[in-house]
Amino acid sequence: MSAATFRALHERRELFVMPNPWDAGTARLLADLGFAALATSSAALAWTLGRQDASGAVSRADAIAHARTIAAASPLPVNGDFESGYGETPAEVGETIRQAIEAGLAGCSVEDMDQANGDLYPLEEALRRFDAAKEAAEKSGSGFVLTGRCEVFFTKNPDPLGEAVRRLKAYEAAGADVVYVPGLTTEAEVREIVGAVSVPVNVLGGIGGISNDIDALEKLGVRRVSIGSGLAKVALGAFLDAANALTHRRFAYEKAASSSTLNGAFSTAPGDDD
Repeated sequence: MSAATFRALHERRELFVMPNPWDAGTARLLADLGFAALATSSAALAWTLGRQDASGAVSRADAIAHARTIAAASPLPVNGDFESGYGETPAEVGETIRQAIEAGLAGCSVEDMDQANGDLYPLEEALRRFDAAKEAAEKSGSGFVLTGRCEVFFTKNPDPLGEAVRRLKAYEAAGADVVYVPGLTTEAEVREIVGAVSVPVNVLGGIGGISNDIDALEKLGVRRVSIGSGLAKVALGAFLDAANALTHRRFAYEKAASSSTLNGAFSTAPGDDD
């Protein structure tokens, strides 16, 4: 589905939930449940490959191939999670965005975390990287939705909320269509972020506090809620519970999906459901 459709979702007053599948099957299942958009998850991708997340173990080629699979699995617009752009230079970040658009994605986020040292890029460098991404998006003419994303809550910054506001305002000024700082768990934090910018705000849901209350987030003005690796963790947790039960010669299949449910969701070809 086109980036224009994805962009239109952000222009509504209603919040939309954007869950994160990790393969074609989970993408089809989420589409079958009626969600309006999907997103990839860098963590879920790493785990499906048997690798650590945020360790440099997943390449740009891996991420683009994965995104292409998710985008082709359903008619829904897909937002890409490409960490910090899979590049050491702004030009490499721009190339990642170009490839993401070519792979059929409707948008993506650009993080400001330097994976090499586990800290944020200096704001000036983060903006150069974002500018390269924005230039690639605009050159495509596709309406690609670019999210400015701040990872400060995963650092030891003494004032993460203040730094998040400073950076998200800078990303908005640089042309971000959406802004996002994962890690918000209090009403005060969400209110501060929403009030600091005029573009739509994404919140990572399901990590505790206010992030667990989607209705409350909507009332605070949040426009989009993504789930990150949450569903993958739930699925892998259930898998481990059932597998551990087998080591004790027990079956723990109480929450297993039925074959009829799964076959019903996969009974039509991708794109034939709308």
